[in-house]
Amino acid sequence: MTMRRPWIVIACAAFIVTLAMGVRQAFGLFLPQMSVSLGIGREGFGLAMALSNLVFGLAQPFIGALADRHGAGRVVFFGTLIYVAGLIGASWIGSAIGLHFTFGFLTGVGLAATTFVVVLGAVGRVVPPERRGLAFGIVTAGGSLGQFLVVPAAQMLLSDLGYRLALIALSGLVAVCAVLAIGVAGKPDSAAEEGPRQSLKDALSEAAGHPSYWLLNAGFFVCGFHIAFIATHFPAYLDDKGLGLGIGASALALVGLFNIFGSYLFGLSGDVWRKNYVLSGLYAARGVVIAVFLLLPLTPFTALAFAGAMGFLWLGTVPLTSGLVGQMFGVRYLSTLYGIVFLSHQVGSFFGAWAAGYFFDRSGTYDWAWGASILLAVFAAIVHLPIRDTAVARPQPA
Repeated sequence: MTMRRPWIVIACAAFIVTLAMGVRQAFGLFLPQMSVSLGIGREGFGLAMALSNLVFGLAQPFIGALADRHGAGRVVFFGTLIYVAGLIGASWIGSAIGLHFTFGFLTGVGLAATTFVVVLGAVGRVVPPERRGLAFGIVTAGGSLGQFLVVPAAQMLLSDLGYRLALIALSGLVAVCAVLAIGVAGKPDSAAEEGPRQSLKDALSEAAGHPSYWLLNAGFFVCGFHIAFIATHFPAYLDDKGLGLGIGASALALVGLFNIFGSYLFGLSGDVWRKNYVLSGLYAARGVVIAVFLLLPLTPFTALAFAGAMGFLWLGTVPLTSGLVGQMFGVRYLSTLYGIVFLSHQVGSFFGAWAAGYFFDRSGTYDWAWGASILLAVFAAIVHLPIRDTAVARPQPA
């Protein structure tokens, strides 16, 4: 089946990510109300978020393979239904187990089917290689726009309606993705792939034997840790310090606003400079920003300035990392291969969301998580330097 015009695919993909990720980035705001109402503590809520992140990642290779086989449209449609079920379920459960199943398992599966791995595969197949970085950056910026728009709205819903009705309202936003799935529909055509055709088994074996692919996995683990820790615990951290949950909501919104520019510019930079070097610089900058924030006195200004700086660096890793996967291995199995890399990201997210809550409940501080974030940033900056970004050599068919 022939895919739609590139601008239609890019626009629908961006709006899908806007809604799906925008709602996801608001989950941290629910921590104070839900942890108290359910009597589960921050570790219990953090575990639900960690499970969501982990399932989000574990499902990615399989859902990516489904998208590579059947097209992104069908996957997004059914993923939307699961996502909505998770949000509505979380609105009426009354126990930690229920929260872990709805906010954890169901939303994790739904996110896997409605976000970057699936829609970037569709976009990559309709955009020429020299413009993919820019296209991926535009779609990634959609996730940031959603964070900027949805997080403040979620905070207002929480204040006015309580978390149960707020979750039902957010499920209505997510449901729009089922309609937008039409714009990314279309079965992938193996004939459109650059170079010799491959089977999925051959593609997986090729990637598994490529050292740079594993370095990408290691680096993306760090990205997941950073994002999950800050998105889940930063509002509560600011509230603990006396700044109030409103500043936390504003901070998350600023992350989304500044990442609109960051995702676009980093995606564009990947079409100009070597993506692995840009990634190395991005992770190093994250470490510097976190260290400076911790050294300065905590005020509303420094909190919001930190959010803006981290926002600029927030999801710029996505167009660069997915672009590297496509650059090295082509786009025929981009959703599958990038899905595996994204699994590493979500393993990092698991530890960023859960471990921070675990140590907070035992020590009363987030110092461990902040220190780990800086060390991991240094690690990621180093491992991206030796990555080989050239296309793999494949034997030509007879």
